[in-house]
Amino acid sequence: MSIVQEIPFFSLLTEKELDLIDEIASTTKFKKGEYIFFEGEAGNKFFIIKSGKVKLTKMIKNGDEQILNIFSKNDIIAEIVAFDKGNYPASALTMTAAEVIVFAQSELENLILKHPSIGLKLLREMSGRLRRAQQNVRDLALKNSSARVAGLLIFLAEKYGTNKKDQIVLDIALTQAELANMIGSSRETVSRVLGKFEAESLIQTSRKKIIIKDLAKIKTYT
Repeated sequence: MSIVQEIPFFSLLTEKELDLIDEIASTTKFKKGEYIFFEGEAGNKFFIIKSGKVKLTKMIKNGDEQILNIFSKNDIIAEIVAFDKGNYPASALTMTAAEVIVFAQSELENLILKHPSIGLKLLREMSGRLRRAQQNVRDLALKNSSARVAGLLIFLAEKYGTNKKDQIVLDIALTQAELANMIGSSRETVSRVLGKFEAESLIQTSRKKIIIKDLAKIKTYT
C-alpha cells in the first residue's frame, strides 16, 4: 500500500502516480520540541506528518512568537516549496514526538518534468487549499471576539479533541497568548471570552487543557 495514498494532498493522483511519489518519499522521526525547519532557511524540502503534532510559528516585530497553525496526521507543511525555491516563511516546531514524510523539492521537480500530469493535479489541490485559506481570512476579519474564540475552539475540537463522557478534551498545551496569536487577538481578550464561556458552563479550563462541555452552544457564537 502506498504510504501517501490516504493523504488528501495527493487525493487526485492515480495509483501509478502515487507509486512514483512513494519512490521519492522518506521518513524522519523528531523528538518533542525539535525544529523541523527554521524561518528564513532555504526551502529545499516539504513535509507531511505521519504521526504527532507540529506548530508553525513566525517571529513578529516585538520578538514574540506567533502560532500560524497546528498540524497533525496527514497534514502537509511547507508545500509551497514544492513549486517555489524560496526560503521557509515560518518555522515548524514539534509539540509532541513526531514522524514525518519528507520530500526533496528537487526530486519532486524532476518527477513533475517527467510526468506533467502529477504537477497539474498538485497545483489544482493547492489552488483549492488557497481558496479555503482566503475564505477563512475574510471570515475572521468580519467576526467579533467571541465568534473568533468560538471558531478556534471548534477548529481545535474537531481536529485534536478527545471525546470523554460527552465532553471534548483539548490537551494540546497552548497558552492563552498562543491562542490569541492564532486568531489575531490579545491575551486579555481571549482570557475574557474564555471566562465568559466558562461562566456559561460551556467549557472548563485548567493550566494545560480545555474541556469543552457544550460544543453545540459554542457553535451558536459563530
